[in-house]
Amino acid sequence: MINIHRHTIQLREVKLFYLDTHTEGPVILCLHGRYGRAETWYDFMHQYGGQYRIIAPEHRGHGLSDKPLGRYTAEELADDAYQLLDALEVERVIVIGHSLGGQVGAYLTAAHPDKVISLAILDKAAFGPEERVSIPLEQLPEADPVTADWPLPFISRTAAEQYLRATQDTEISCQYFMKSLMETEEGVTFLFSRQAMAANILHNVSWYHILKQITCLTLVVRAHNSESLPDDEWEKMKSLLSCVMPYEMTTEDHNVHLSEPELFYRYVDNFLKVSFNA
Repeated sequence: MINIHRHTIQLREVKLFYLDTHTEGPVILCLHGRYGRAETWYDFMHQYGGQYRIIAPEHRGHGLSDKPLGRYTAEELADDAYQLLDALEVERVIVIGHSLGGQVGAYLTAAHPDKVISLAILDKAAFGPEERVSIPLEQLPEADPVTADWPLPFISRTAAEQYLRATQDTEISCQYFMKSLMETEEGVTFLFSRQAMAANILHNVSWYHILKQITCLTLVVRAHNSESLPDDEWEKMKSLLSCVMPYEMTTEDHNVHLSEPELFYRYVDNFLKVSFNA
């Protein structure tokens, strides 16, 4: 049985919450997607925690981590991840990131190539605006485009669940948001900062140039008929990465690490084997 430990650590600008198996072996850093939580990696941690030390932080703006006013760029989130590894005295790491976490992992790998053994990007394309918007922080919208029209706060967890089941495409997506629910005096809302989500979306830019800087083995997994990583982007990413291991799931769920665990872990097993034999 793998024990999963919960910690908070003070970095230069923020406190980050993270999960850690504290087990012996090489370290895997797991990075969740936008709106997510570290606990989306629970099953992964139990699957690999016997052989690897697995660390899963919650990005600033998410979960139990700090949520300061800011731009929430991929560079900032990647630097948070680097500071965490440095504080924990982790010298080398395998990085696995889902969606936004895959982008953050790519920025971390490009900025600190000596730190990263190999990288996995899960269902995330590198397209975006060519130039970053310039907007004063005090003018950031209070909510992101996805949740802006949601009737928050909900009157109860039951009401929240009913709404999410009615609006989300899959049970996995519903549970993904359910994991971030919290109760307040006003009602039930989310742990993530909706303004932080808005800032991250607004300040996103194309990151093809980052892919060109990555020289380590890179696993790229996409959902079948992926909307997040469509065919043209899939082919472009594969062409830009110098050492790529591409796989596709059989289901269309964006949460590729949760939708088909047996198949996904088969892909990861091969990725980890090649990572240490390269």
